[in-house]
Amino acid sequence: MKKEELQAIAAQLKQPTGEKGIEMGNMMNETNINMTRHSIQNLNIKEGNSILEFGHGNAGHLEFLFEQSEKLKYYGLEMSEVMFQEARQINRNFVSQKQAFFSVYDGNVIPFEDVFFDKIFTVNTLYFWQHPEKFILEIYRVLKQKGIFCLTFSEESFMKTLPFTEYGFELYSKEKAEALIGKTAFKVINKETLTEKVKTRTGEWVDRDFTTLVLEK
Repeated sequence: MKKEELQAIAAQLKQPTGEKGIEMGNMMNETNINMTRHSIQNLNIKEGNSILEFGHGNAGHLEFLFEQSEKLKYYGLEMSEVMFQEARQINRNFVSQKQAFFSVYDGNVIPFEDVFFDKIFTVNTLYFWQHPEKFILEIYRVLKQKGIFCLTFSEESFMKTLPFTEYGFELYSKEKAEALIGKTAFKVINKETLTEKVKTRTGEWVDRDFTTLVLEK
């Protein structure tokens, strides 16, 4: 692929736009579903929890999340207007029942008051954080005491094999992510690295290592 094409893919992964963005959202939902479920399962969701996810894409995984317990409230934050619209459309039943709330944000400031959420998670957004340390402090701020934050991401060893990740991605190994967390007050209470088979854009199957760090406030 030409450099321009690779840059275009990288930009769409970071912030999907237009028709191509909708396609990218569908593809990301499919490719990342195991990672997303792993992140959700590690939240240990209880009845009545308020849950925040940022960078949710088309949020095709909400049905799975709502199966975890009763009386949940889900809040989704997206930088992409297209993904915000798609997520609302796909989850219109949850939206109309006031179970799911979607908003667009700037990727830096979480537009909620202090100690608002029981659980927070994000999948494959870490590479795009503009100010990682500051952003983790934001997450810490909006999380309740003893609240859980699950950070799920593809390992650097895998991401390096993708030609578009040299354009605007900050890659992380488990160790590098832990070092970042170590600069904050979060406690790592669990960590797991799994390997799964995923289909590349060219249709071949490859092994992908991904990590979930389970953090407690």
